[in-house]
Amino acid sequence: MLPRMQMILTHLRTYALLYGAAAIVLALAASLIYGNSDGKEELLTVAPGEFLQEVSVSGKVIAAQDVDLGFSQGGRVAGVYAKVGQNVQAGATLAELENGELRASILQKQAALEREQASLALLKEGTRLEEVDVARSEVSSDETELAQKRNSLVEAVKDAFSTSDDAVRNTFDQFIDSPRIDPQIDFIVSDIQLETNVERARLEMESVLSLWQKNVEGLAADAALPSAVSEAQYNLSQVALLLTDANTVLNKAVPTGTNTQAVIDGYESDVAAARSAVNAAATALVSAITSEKNAVSALETSRRNLTLKEAGTRISDIAAQEADVKAAEADLASARAQLGKTIMRAPFTGVVTKMDLKVGSIASASVSEVSMISSGTFQIESFVPEVNIALIELGDQAAVTLDAYGEGVVFAARVVSIDPAETVRDGVSTYRSLLQFAKNDTRIKSGMTANIVITTDVRDGVISVPRGIVFEQGGKKYVRVKVGDSLEEREVETGALSSLGNVEILSGLSESEQIVLSP
Repeated sequence: MLPRMQMILTHLRTYALLYGAAAIVLALAASLIYGNSDGKEELLTVAPGEFLQEVSVSGKVIAAQDVDLGFSQGGRVAGVYAKVGQNVQAGATLAELENGELRASILQKQAALEREQASLALLKEGTRLEEVDVARSEVSSDETELAQKRNSLVEAVKDAFSTSDDAVRNTFDQFIDSPRIDPQIDFIVSDIQLETNVERARLEMESVLSLWQKNVEGLAADAALPSAVSEAQYNLSQVALLLTDANTVLNKAVPTGTNTQAVIDGYESDVAAARSAVNAAATALVSAITSEKNAVSALETSRRNLTLKEAGTRISDIAAQEADVKAAEADLASARAQLGKTIMRAPFTGVVTKMDLKVGSIASASVSEVSMISSGTFQIESFVPEVNIALIELGDQAAVTLDAYGEGVVFAARVVSIDPAETVRDGVSTYRSLLQFAKNDTRIKSGMTANIVITTDVRDGVISVPRGIVFEQGGKKYVRVKVGDSLEEREVETGALSSLGNVEILSGLSESEQIVLSP
Protein backbone atom coordinates (compact mmCIF):
# COMPACT_ATOMS: atom_id res chain seq x y z
CA MET A 1 0.00 0.00 0.00
CA LEU A 2 2.99 2.33 0.42
CA PRO A 3 3.40 3.11 -3.31
CA ARG A 4 -0.31 3.92 -3.53
CA MET A 5 -0.06 6.29 -0.55
CA GLN A 6 2.97 7.99 -2.04
CA MET A 7 1.10 8.52 -5.32
CA ILE A 8 -1.88 10.03 -3.48
CA LEU A 9 0.35 12.30 -1.42
CA THR A 10 2.17 13.44 -4.56
CA HIS A 11 -1.19 14.24 -6.21
CA LEU A 12 -2.34 16.18 -3.18
CA ARG A 13 0.85 18.24 -3.07
CA THR A 14 0.07 19.34 -6.63
CA TYR A 15 -3.20 20.77 -5.41
CA ALA A 16 -2.05 21.67 -1.86
CA LEU A 17 -3.86 25.01 -1.89
CA LEU A 18 -7.23 23.31 -2.48
CA TYR A 19 -6.87 20.07 -0.60
CA GLY A 20 -4.40 20.64 2.29
CA ALA A 21 -6.92 19.63 4.90
CA ALA A 22 -7.52 16.30 3.17
CA ALA A 23 -3.77 15.58 3.14
CA ILE A 24 -3.57 16.11 6.89
CA VAL A 25 -6.47 13.72 7.53
CA LEU A 26 -4.86 11.11 5.25
CA ALA A 27 -1.51 11.45 7.00
CA LEU A 28 -3.13 10.82 10.38
CA ALA A 29 -4.91 7.78 9.00
CA ALA A 30 -1.67 6.46 7.57
CA SER A 31 0.08 6.80 10.90
CA LEU A 32 -2.68 4.76 12.53
CA ILE A 33 -2.58 2.14 9.80
CA TYR A 34 1.15 1.64 9.59
CA GLY A 35 2.36 2.87 12.95
CA ASN A 36 1.52 -0.35 14.90
CA SER A 37 3.70 -3.41 14.38
CA ASP A 38 3.33 -5.21 17.77
CA GLY A 39 0.85 -7.78 16.39
CA LYS A 40 -2.25 -6.36 18.05
CA GLU A 41 -5.38 -5.18 16.15
CA GLU A 42 -4.80 -2.04 14.16
CA LEU A 43 -7.54 0.34 15.21
CA LEU A 44 -8.91 3.58 13.77
CA THR A 45 -10.83 6.01 15.92
CA VAL A 46 -13.89 7.28 14.08
CA ALA A 47 -13.84 11.07 13.66
CA PRO A 48 -15.72 13.41 11.27
CA GLY A 49 -13.55 15.02 8.63
CA GLU A 50 -13.47 16.46 5.15
CA PHE A 51 -14.98 14.33 2.40
CA LEU A 52 -13.58 14.99 -1.07
CA GLN A 53 -14.76 13.52 -4.39
CA GLU A 54 -13.09 14.32 -7.72
CA VAL A 55 -13.19 13.28 -11.36
CA SER A 56 -10.07 13.56 -13.53
CA VAL A 57 -10.48 14.07 -17.28
CA SER A 58 -8.58 15.62 -20.16
CA GLY A 59 -9.76 18.22 -22.61
CA LYS A 60 -8.90 20.90 -25.13
CA VAL A 61 -9.08 24.68 -24.88
CA ILE A 62 -11.55 26.21 -27.33
CA ALA A 63 -12.92 29.69 -27.87
CA ALA A 64 -16.10 30.32 -25.92
CA GLN A 65 -17.67 31.34 -29.22
CA ASP A 66 -16.70 30.81 -32.85
CA VAL A 67 -18.68 31.42 -35.97
CA ASP A 68 -18.48 31.31 -39.75
CA LEU A 69 -20.23 34.27 -41.36
CA GLY A 70 -21.73 34.82 -44.80
CA PHE A 71 -24.40 36.92 -46.52
CA SER A 72 -27.92 35.53 -46.76
CA GLN A 73 -28.18 36.95 -50.28
CA GLY A 74 -25.71 37.48 -53.07
CA GLY A 75 -24.43 40.80 -54.37
CA ARG A 76 -21.45 43.00 -55.12
CA VAL A 77 -19.24 43.85 -52.14
CA ALA A 78 -19.33 47.59 -51.47
CA GLY A 79 -17.02 47.70 -48.45
CA VAL A 80 -14.76 45.52 -46.25
CA TYR A 81 -14.09 47.02 -42.81
CA ALA A 82 -12.06 44.37 -40.96
CA LYS A 83 -9.01 42.19 -41.57
CA VAL A 84 -7.59 38.96 -40.21
CA GLY A 85 -6.30 39.30 -36.66
CA GLN A 86 -8.29 42.45 -35.93
CA ASN A 87 -10.24 42.71 -32.68
CA VAL A 88 -13.80 43.87 -33.30
CA GLN A 89 -16.64 44.74 -30.96
CA ALA A 90 -20.01 43.05 -31.01
CA GLY A 91 -22.22 44.70 -33.64
CA ALA A 92 -19.31 46.15 -35.61
CA THR A 93 -19.78 46.16 -39.40
CA LEU A 94 -17.39 43.70 -41.02
CA ALA A 95 -18.51 44.01 -44.66
CA GLU A 96 -21.36 45.38 -46.75
CA LEU A 97 -23.01 44.72 -50.12
CA GLU A 98 -24.31 47.43 -52.44
CA ASN A 99 -27.66 48.53 -50.96
CA GLY A 100 -28.48 52.09 -52.07
CA GLU A 101 -32.00 51.20 -53.23
CA LEU A 102 -32.76 49.47 -49.95
CA ARG A 103 -31.64 52.51 -47.96
CA ALA A 104 -33.89 54.74 -50.08
CA SER A 105 -36.79 52.34 -49.49
CA ILE A 106 -36.25 52.62 -45.74
CA LEU A 107 -36.48 56.42 -45.95
CA GLN A 108 -39.78 56.10 -47.83
CA LYS A 109 -41.17 53.61 -45.33
CA GLN A 110 -40.07 55.85 -42.46
CA ALA A 111 -41.88 58.84 -44.00
CA ALA A 112 -45.04 56.73 -44.48
CA LEU A 113 -44.89 55.63 -40.86
CA GLU A 114 -44.53 59.21 -39.66
CA ARG A 115 -47.60 60.23 -41.70
CA GLU A 116 -49.67 57.45 -40.17
CA GLN A 117 -48.45 58.34 -36.70
CA ALA A 118 -49.37 61.99 -37.28
CA SER A 119 -52.86 60.98 -38.41
CA LEU A 120 -53.25 58.86 -35.31
CA ALA A 121 -52.15 61.75 -33.10
CA LEU A 122 -54.75 64.02 -34.72
CA LEU A 123 -57.48 61.45 -34.13
CA LYS A 124 -56.54 61.10 -30.49
CA GLU A 125 -56.54 64.87 -30.04
CA GLY A 126 -60.15 64.99 -31.20
CA THR A 127 -61.96 67.71 -33.16
CA ARG A 128 -61.33 71.36 -32.34
CA LEU A 129 -64.10 73.98 -32.39
CA GLU A 130 -62.29 75.76 -35.19
CA GLU A 131 -62.48 72.61 -37.33
CA VAL A 132 -66.22 72.32 -36.69
CA ASP A 133 -66.70 75.94 -37.75
CA VAL A 134 -64.71 75.31 -40.93
CA ALA A 135 -66.81 72.24 -41.68
CA ARG A 136 -70.03 74.22 -41.21
CA SER A 137 -68.72 76.92 -43.51
CA GLU A 138 -67.98 74.29 -46.16
CA VAL A 139 -71.53 72.95 -45.88
CA SER A 140 -72.98 76.45 -46.27
CA SER A 141 -70.76 77.15 -49.27
CA ASP A 142 -71.71 73.85 -50.92
CA GLU A 143 -75.41 74.52 -50.30
CA THR A 144 -75.08 77.89 -52.07
CA GLU A 145 -73.18 76.24 -54.90
CA LEU A 146 -75.85 73.57 -55.31
CA ALA A 147 -78.61 76.19 -55.43
CA GLN A 148 -76.72 78.01 -58.19
CA LYS A 149 -76.17 74.82 -60.16
CA ARG A 150 -79.85 73.90 -59.92
CA ASN A 151 -80.88 77.37 -61.10
CA SER A 152 -78.46 76.93 -64.00
CA LEU A 153 -80.05 73.58 -64.75
CA VAL A 154 -83.51 75.22 -64.78
CA GLU A 155 -82.23 77.78 -67.26
CA ALA A 156 -80.70 75.02 -69.39
CA VAL A 157 -84.07 73.22 -69.53
CA LYS A 158 -85.86 76.46 -70.51
CA ASP A 159 -83.19 77.23 -73.09
CA ALA A 160 -83.62 73.73 -74.53
CA PHE A 161 -87.33 74.41 -75.01
CA SER A 162 -86.75 77.86 -76.52
CA THR A 163 -84.16 76.51 -78.94
CA SER A 164 -86.38 73.59 -79.91
CA ASP A 165 -89.46 75.80 -80.32
CA ASP A 166 -87.53 78.21 -82.55
CA ALA A 167 -86.03 75.36 -84.59
CA VAL A 168 -89.44 73.82 -85.28
CA ARG A 169 -91.95 76.71 -85.41
CA ASN A 170 -89.74 79.27 -87.01
CA THR A 171 -87.11 77.42 -89.04
CA PHE A 172 -88.80 74.14 -89.99
CA ASP A 173 -92.22 75.74 -90.55
CA GLN A 174 -90.81 78.08 -93.26
CA PHE A 175 -91.68 75.46 -95.89
CA ILE A 176 -94.74 73.95 -94.15
CA ASP A 177 -98.34 75.06 -94.75
CA SER A 178 -100.76 74.85 -91.79
CA PRO A 179 -98.00 73.31 -89.58
CA ARG A 180 -100.03 73.20 -86.38
CA ILE A 181 -103.26 71.75 -87.84
CA ASP A 182 -102.56 69.93 -91.12
CA PRO A 183 -98.86 70.20 -92.03
CA GLN A 184 -98.14 70.18 -95.80
CA ILE A 185 -94.74 70.66 -97.42
CA ASP A 186 -95.10 73.48 -99.92
CA PHE A 187 -92.63 72.08 -102.52
CA ILE A 188 -92.46 68.92 -104.54
CA VAL A 189 -90.57 66.01 -102.95
CA SER A 190 -89.35 63.14 -105.08
CA ASP A 191 -89.99 60.67 -102.21
CA ILE A 192 -93.70 60.64 -101.39
CA GLN A 193 -93.36 58.31 -98.39
CA LEU A 194 -90.67 60.48 -96.86
CA GLU A 195 -92.83 63.52 -97.39
CA THR A 196 -95.75 61.84 -95.62
CA ASN A 197 -93.57 60.74 -92.67
CA VAL A 198 -92.18 64.22 -92.15
CA GLU A 199 -95.60 65.84 -92.25
CA ARG A 200 -96.92 63.32 -89.69
CA ALA A 201 -93.86 63.93 -87.44
CA ARG A 202 -94.45 67.68 -87.59
CA LEU A 203 -98.04 67.26 -86.44
CA GLU A 204 -96.95 65.06 -83.51
CA MET A 205 -94.25 67.54 -82.58
CA GLU A 206 -96.87 70.23 -82.16
CA SER A 207 -98.44 68.46 -79.21
CA VAL A 208 -94.96 67.78 -77.77
CA LEU A 209 -94.05 71.45 -77.93
CA SER A 210 -97.36 72.55 -76.46
CA LEU A 211 -97.04 70.24 -73.45
CA TRP A 212 -93.35 71.08 -73.02
CA GLN A 213 -94.13 74.80 -73.03
CA LYS A 214 -96.71 74.30 -70.32
CA ASN A 215 -94.28 72.32 -68.16
CA VAL A 216 -91.42 74.78 -68.34
CA GLU A 217 -93.57 77.79 -67.49
CA GLY A 218 -92.87 78.60 -63.88
CA LEU A 219 -90.25 75.81 -63.59
CA ALA A 220 -88.07 76.23 -60.51
CA ALA A 221 -85.36 74.35 -58.66
CA ASP A 222 -87.78 72.11 -56.81
CA ALA A 223 -88.99 68.53 -56.82
CA ALA A 224 -90.30 68.87 -60.40
CA LEU A 225 -86.84 69.60 -61.78
CA PRO A 226 -85.65 65.98 -62.29
CA SER A 227 -88.69 65.07 -64.43
CA ALA A 228 -88.34 68.33 -66.38
CA VAL A 229 -84.71 67.47 -67.10
CA SER A 230 -85.66 64.02 -68.39
CA GLU A 231 -88.42 65.53 -70.54
CA ALA A 232 -86.02 68.10 -72.00
CA GLN A 233 -83.43 65.46 -72.92
CA TYR A 234 -86.04 63.30 -74.65
CA ASN A 235 -87.68 66.20 -76.50
CA LEU A 236 -84.35 67.53 -77.70
CA SER A 237 -83.61 64.15 -79.27
CA GLN A 238 -87.02 64.14 -80.99
CA VAL A 239 -86.48 67.66 -82.37
CA ALA A 240 -83.04 66.62 -83.61
CA LEU A 241 -84.62 63.68 -85.49
CA LEU A 242 -87.28 65.94 -87.02
CA LEU A 243 -84.61 68.37 -88.25
CA THR A 244 -82.60 65.47 -89.68
CA ASP A 245 -85.66 64.33 -91.63
CA ALA A 246 -86.26 67.93 -92.75
CA ASN A 247 -82.75 68.06 -94.16
CA THR A 248 -83.37 64.80 -96.03
CA VAL A 249 -86.61 66.19 -97.49
CA LEU A 250 -84.83 69.31 -98.68
CA ASN A 251 -82.18 67.18 -100.37
CA LYS A 252 -84.99 65.47 -102.34
CA ALA A 253 -86.90 68.66 -103.14
CA VAL A 254 -87.73 69.35 -106.80
CA PRO A 255 -87.11 72.99 -107.71
CA THR A 256 -89.99 74.86 -109.36
CA GLY A 257 -90.62 78.36 -110.51
CA THR A 258 -91.90 79.29 -107.06
CA ASN A 259 -89.47 77.20 -104.98
CA THR A 260 -86.27 77.64 -106.87
CA GLN A 261 -83.05 75.92 -105.98
CA ALA A 262 -81.87 79.09 -104.27
CA VAL A 263 -84.93 79.07 -102.03
CA ILE A 264 -84.38 75.39 -101.17
CA ASP A 265 -80.72 76.06 -100.44
CA GLY A 266 -81.78 78.84 -98.05
CA TYR A 267 -84.06 76.42 -96.25
CA GLU A 268 -81.21 73.91 -95.96
CA SER A 269 -78.93 76.54 -94.46
CA ASP A 270 -81.52 77.54 -91.90
CA VAL A 271 -82.18 73.90 -90.93
CA ALA A 272 -78.46 73.26 -90.52
CA ALA A 273 -78.17 76.24 -88.18
CA ALA A 274 -81.20 75.04 -86.21
CA ARG A 275 -79.67 71.57 -85.88
CA SER A 276 -76.46 73.11 -84.52
CA ALA A 277 -78.43 75.17 -82.04
CA VAL A 278 -80.36 72.11 -80.83
CA ASN A 279 -77.13 70.10 -80.45
CA ALA A 280 -75.58 72.97 -78.50
CA ALA A 281 -78.64 73.13 -76.22
CA ALA A 282 -78.36 69.34 -75.60
CA THR A 283 -74.67 69.71 -74.74
CA ALA A 284 -75.37 72.61 -72.39
CA LEU A 285 -78.12 70.61 -70.72
CA VAL A 286 -75.76 67.63 -70.13
CA SER A 287 -73.12 69.97 -68.70
CA ALA A 288 -75.66 71.55 -66.35
CA ILE A 289 -76.80 68.10 -65.20
CA THR A 290 -73.22 67.06 -64.48
CA SER A 291 -72.50 70.25 -62.57
CA GLU A 292 -75.64 69.79 -60.47
CA LYS A 293 -74.71 66.18 -59.65
CA ASN A 294 -71.18 67.24 -58.66
CA ALA A 295 -72.59 69.93 -56.41
CA VAL A 296 -74.92 67.37 -54.79
CA SER A 297 -71.96 65.04 -54.17
CA ALA A 298 -69.83 67.83 -52.74
CA LEU A 299 -72.62 68.88 -50.39
CA GLU A 300 -73.12 65.30 -49.19
CA THR A 301 -69.39 64.99 -48.51
CA SER A 302 -69.19 68.24 -46.58
CA ARG A 303 -72.29 67.31 -44.56
CA ARG A 304 -70.80 63.92 -43.64
CA ASN A 305 -67.57 65.65 -42.69
CA LEU A 306 -69.49 68.08 -40.47
CA THR A 307 -71.31 65.17 -38.84
CA LEU A 308 -67.99 63.48 -38.10
CA LYS A 309 -66.50 66.68 -36.72
CA GLU A 310 -69.50 67.27 -34.46
CA ALA A 311 -69.55 63.64 -33.30
CA GLY A 312 -65.86 63.64 -32.38
CA THR A 313 -63.39 60.81 -32.83
CA ARG A 314 -64.79 57.28 -32.62
CA ILE A 315 -62.89 54.52 -30.90
CA SER A 316 -63.20 52.40 -34.05
CA ASP A 317 -61.52 55.18 -36.08
CA ILE A 318 -58.62 55.28 -33.65
CA ALA A 319 -58.33 51.49 -33.75
CA ALA A 320 -58.32 51.53 -37.55
CA GLN A 321 -55.62 54.20 -37.62
CA GLU A 322 -53.57 52.29 -35.05
CA ALA A 323 -53.77 49.29 -37.38
CA ASP A 324 -52.49 51.50 -40.20
CA VAL A 325 -49.59 52.57 -37.99
CA LYS A 326 -48.75 48.94 -37.23
CA ALA A 327 -48.86 48.09 -40.91
CA ALA A 328 -46.48 50.96 -41.65
CA GLU A 329 -44.19 49.79 -38.85
CA ALA A 330 -44.20 46.28 -40.33
CA ASP A 331 -43.31 47.69 -43.75
CA LEU A 332 -40.42 49.62 -42.22
CA ALA A 333 -39.22 46.58 -40.26
CA SER A 334 -39.35 44.49 -43.41
CA ALA A 335 -37.30 47.07 -45.32
CA ARG A 336 -34.73 47.21 -42.53
CA ALA A 337 -34.54 43.42 -42.48
CA GLN A 338 -33.82 43.43 -46.19
CA LEU A 339 -31.07 46.00 -45.63
CA GLY A 340 -29.69 43.90 -42.77
CA LYS A 341 -29.16 41.02 -45.18
CA THR A 342 -26.61 43.15 -47.04
CA ILE A 343 -24.60 44.09 -43.92
CA MET A 344 -22.36 41.61 -42.09
CA ARG A 345 -21.95 42.45 -38.40
CA ALA A 346 -19.89 40.84 -35.65
CA PRO A 347 -22.21 38.72 -33.48
CA PHE A 348 -19.87 39.07 -30.48
CA THR A 349 -16.64 40.74 -29.43
CA GLY A 350 -13.74 38.76 -30.83
CA VAL A 351 -10.97 38.31 -33.36
CA VAL A 352 -11.37 37.93 -37.12
CA THR A 353 -9.68 34.69 -38.20
CA LYS A 354 -10.72 34.66 -41.89
CA MET A 355 -11.63 37.40 -44.36
CA ASP A 356 -12.09 36.31 -47.98
CA LEU A 357 -14.19 39.29 -49.12
CA LYS A 358 -12.81 42.00 -51.40
CA VAL A 359 -14.39 45.27 -52.52
CA GLY A 360 -15.99 44.86 -55.94
CA SER A 361 -16.13 41.08 -55.81
CA ILE A 362 -19.37 39.13 -56.02
CA ALA A 363 -20.43 37.45 -52.78
CA SER A 364 -22.59 34.34 -53.07
CA ALA A 365 -25.51 33.67 -50.76
CA SER A 366 -24.97 31.36 -47.76
CA VAL A 367 -21.24 30.93 -48.43
CA SER A 368 -18.85 31.37 -45.48
CA GLU A 369 -16.52 34.25 -46.27
CA VAL A 370 -15.59 35.43 -42.75
CA SER A 371 -14.75 33.61 -39.50
CA MET A 372 -14.44 34.86 -35.92
CA ILE A 373 -13.58 33.56 -32.47
CA SER A 374 -14.37 35.27 -29.21
CA SER A 375 -11.42 37.04 -27.58
CA GLY A 376 -10.31 36.73 -23.97
CA THR A 377 -12.91 34.20 -22.83
CA PHE A 378 -12.00 30.55 -23.41
CA GLN A 379 -13.61 27.24 -22.52
CA ILE A 380 -12.42 23.68 -22.18
CA GLU A 381 -14.11 20.96 -24.16
CA SER A 382 -13.99 17.56 -22.50
CA PHE A 383 -15.65 14.21 -23.17
CA VAL A 384 -16.51 12.58 -19.84
CA PRO A 385 -16.96 8.79 -19.76
CA GLU A 386 -20.40 7.57 -18.74
CA VAL A 387 -19.02 6.01 -15.53
CA ASN A 388 -18.20 9.50 -14.25
CA ILE A 389 -20.86 11.68 -15.82
CA ALA A 390 -23.42 10.98 -13.08
CA LEU A 391 -21.06 12.57 -10.54
CA ILE A 392 -20.69 15.86 -12.41
CA GLU A 393 -23.17 18.72 -12.12
CA LEU A 394 -23.36 22.21 -13.57
CA GLY A 395 -21.41 24.65 -11.45
CA ASP A 396 -18.86 22.12 -10.16
CA GLN A 397 -15.45 23.71 -9.60
CA ALA A 398 -12.33 22.37 -11.26
CA ALA A 399 -8.54 22.77 -11.18
CA VAL A 400 -6.95 22.84 -14.63
CA THR A 401 -3.36 22.49 -15.76
CA LEU A 402 -2.22 23.06 -19.32
CA ASP A 403 0.52 20.98 -20.92
CA ALA A 404 2.05 24.20 -22.20
CA TYR A 405 2.85 25.41 -18.65
CA GLY A 406 3.18 22.17 -16.67
CA GLU A 407 1.58 20.98 -13.44
CA GLY A 408 2.88 23.91 -11.43
CA VAL A 409 0.45 26.41 -13.03
CA VAL A 410 -3.14 25.79 -11.98
CA PHE A 411 -6.16 27.58 -13.48
CA ALA A 412 -9.58 27.63 -11.86
CA ALA A 413 -12.66 26.71 -13.90
CA ARG A 414 -16.23 25.51 -13.49
CA VAL A 415 -18.63 23.25 -15.40
CA VAL A 416 -21.05 25.30 -17.52
CA SER A 417 -22.55 22.77 -19.93
CA ILE A 418 -23.20 19.01 -20.18
CA ASP A 419 -24.68 17.55 -23.35
CA PRO A 420 -27.79 15.44 -22.68
CA ALA A 421 -26.95 13.06 -25.55
CA GLU A 422 -23.90 10.80 -25.74
CA THR A 423 -20.95 11.10 -28.10
CA VAL A 424 -19.35 7.79 -28.98
CA ARG A 425 -15.54 8.01 -28.99
CA ASP A 426 -13.44 4.89 -29.65
CA GLY A 427 -16.53 2.78 -29.01
CA VAL A 428 -17.14 4.33 -25.58
CA SER A 429 -20.14 6.50 -24.71
CA THR A 430 -18.98 9.91 -23.52
CA TYR A 431 -20.76 13.18 -22.80
CA ARG A 432 -19.43 16.47 -24.12
CA SER A 433 -18.94 18.90 -21.25
CA LEU A 434 -17.77 22.50 -21.29
CA LEU A 435 -15.84 24.23 -18.52
CA GLN A 436 -15.43 27.99 -18.31
CA PHE A 437 -12.20 29.52 -17.00
CA ALA A 438 -12.83 31.61 -13.89
CA LYS A 439 -11.07 34.62 -15.35
CA ASN A 440 -9.40 35.79 -18.52
CA ASP A 441 -5.70 35.02 -18.77
CA THR A 442 -3.49 35.99 -21.69
CA ARG A 443 -1.52 32.74 -21.26
CA ILE A 444 -4.53 30.69 -22.32
CA LYS A 445 -4.65 29.96 -26.05
CA SER A 446 -7.17 28.13 -28.18
CA GLY A 447 -6.14 24.54 -28.93
CA MET A 448 -4.07 23.89 -25.76
CA THR A 449 -4.33 20.46 -24.09
CA ALA A 450 -5.86 20.61 -20.59
CA ASN A 451 -5.77 18.23 -17.60
CA ILE A 452 -8.84 18.71 -15.43
CA VAL A 453 -9.69 17.67 -11.89
CA ILE A 454 -13.37 18.36 -11.23
CA THR A 455 -14.45 18.55 -7.58
CA THR A 456 -17.84 16.86 -7.56
CA ASP A 457 -18.35 16.73 -3.77
CA VAL A 458 -16.59 18.37 -0.83
CA ARG A 459 -18.07 18.34 2.68
CA ASP A 460 -16.91 18.78 6.27
CA GLY A 461 -17.98 16.69 9.25
CA VAL A 462 -18.40 13.49 7.27
CA ILE A 463 -17.66 10.11 8.86
CA SER A 464 -15.75 7.98 6.38
CA VAL A 465 -13.57 4.88 6.60
CA PRO A 466 -11.18 3.12 4.22
CA ARG A 467 -13.22 1.27 1.67
CA GLY A 468 -11.24 -1.93 2.17
CA ILE A 469 -12.38 -2.54 5.76
CA VAL A 470 -16.06 -2.69 4.80
CA PHE A 471 -17.15 -6.25 4.02
CA GLU A 472 -20.44 -7.76 2.89
CA GLN A 473 -22.44 -10.67 4.29
CA GLY A 474 -25.91 -11.64 3.15
CA GLY A 475 -26.26 -8.52 1.03
CA LYS A 476 -25.46 -6.25 3.97
CA LYS A 477 -22.32 -4.24 4.76
CA TYR A 478 -20.34 -4.51 8.02
CA VAL A 479 -17.27 -3.21 9.84
CA ARG A 480 -15.61 -4.61 12.98
CA VAL A 481 -15.95 -2.34 16.01
CA LYS A 482 -13.84 -2.60 19.20
CA VAL A 483 -16.24 -2.72 22.15
CA GLY A 484 -14.37 -3.09 25.41
CA ASP A 485 -12.17 -6.15 25.10
CA SER A 486 -14.27 -7.76 22.35
CA LEU A 487 -14.95 -7.19 18.65
CA GLU A 488 -18.41 -6.59 17.21
CA GLU A 489 -19.51 -6.87 13.59
CA ARG A 490 -21.53 -3.69 13.08
CA GLU A 491 -23.93 -3.24 10.12
CA VAL A 492 -23.41 0.10 8.36
CA GLU A 493 -25.05 2.06 5.55
CA THR A 494 -22.54 3.47 3.08
CA GLY A 495 -22.73 6.45 0.73
CA ALA A 496 -20.39 8.05 -1.78
CA LEU A 497 -16.78 7.03 -2.41
CA SER A 498 -14.13 9.73 -1.99
CA SER A 499 -11.19 10.33 -4.29
CA LEU A 500 -8.89 9.07 -1.50
CA GLY A 501 -10.51 5.65 -1.34
CA ASN A 502 -12.70 6.29 1.71
CA VAL A 503 -16.38 5.41 1.75
CA GLU A 504 -18.96 7.62 3.45
CA ILE A 505 -20.75 6.05 6.43
CA LEU A 506 -24.35 7.20 6.54
CA SER A 507 -25.36 5.20 9.64
CA GLY A 508 -24.01 2.54 11.99
CA LEU A 509 -20.95 4.32 13.40
CA SER A 510 -20.58 7.18 15.85
CA GLU A 511 -17.77 9.58 16.56
CA SER A 512 -14.95 8.25 18.83
CA GLU A 513 -15.76 4.57 18.23
CA GLN A 514 -12.82 2.39 17.26
CA ILE A 515 -12.91 0.14 14.23
CA VAL A 516 -10.56 -2.62 13.19
CA LEU A 517 -8.60 -1.74 10.06
CA SER A 518 -8.11 -5.32 8.87
CA PRO A 519 -11.30 -6.70 7.27
